[in-house]
Amino acid sequence: MSGRPAVFLDRDGTLNVQVIREGKPYAAERLEDFRLFEGVPEACRALKAAGYLLVVVTNQPEVGRGTLKESVVDSLHARLRELVPEIDRIEACYDPGRGEVSLRRKPEPGMILDAAAALGVDLSASWMIGDRWRDIDCGKRAGVRTIFIDFAYDEECKSKPDHTVATFTEAAAIVLAAAPSRPL
Repeated sequence: MSGRPAVFLDRDGTLNVQVIREGKPYAAERLEDFRLFEGVPEACRALKAAGYLLVVVTNQPEVGRGTLKESVVDSLHARLRELVPEIDRIEACYDPGRGEVSLRRKPEPGMILDAAAALGVDLSASWMIGDRWRDIDCGKRAGVRTIFIDFAYDEECKSKPDHTVATFTEAAAIVLAAAPSRPL
C-alpha cells in the first residue's frame, strides 16, 4: 500500500497520565483528572513535522459497560485535541470486552485498519506506541512497528515489541530517528 506513514497512539498511559489501581492502569474518568505527560505536545509536533499522520486508537470499555458516559469520553477527546491539535483522527472502541470478540477492540487491529483505509496510510511505514500488551499485539496484527512504554504494570506483553522505552518522548525519538528524510 502506498500512502502516508502514521503513528498510532494509545491514549491513556501513552499521551495522558493514567490512574493506577492495584498495579493496573485505568483511564481518567473526569475532565479535571485529564493531563498529558510532559513533552507530549512537543513530541507530537515533531512527529507531525516529520510527515506522520497522528491517530489515537483507544479502548474505552467503561462506556460499553455503562459505567462511563460517551459524552465524558467526547469531552476528554475535545481536551486532547485542544492540547495536541496535530492529531488527525481519534478512533475509540466502546466494546465492553466481555463475550464476543470485537474486531475494533485492541488487541484486534480494526481501529488501525479503519483509520488506515480512511486516511490512506502506508502501514509498512507506520508505528504503534502504547503502554499495554493489547497495544503491542494490535500493532503487530496490523503490520506496523511497535514501541512499548514500560511502566512495570502487573501484566506482561504477549508479543515482543520492536522497542521498549520509559517515556513517550523516548518513543517519539525512535520514530523520528527512523523517519525517511523528506525532500524539500
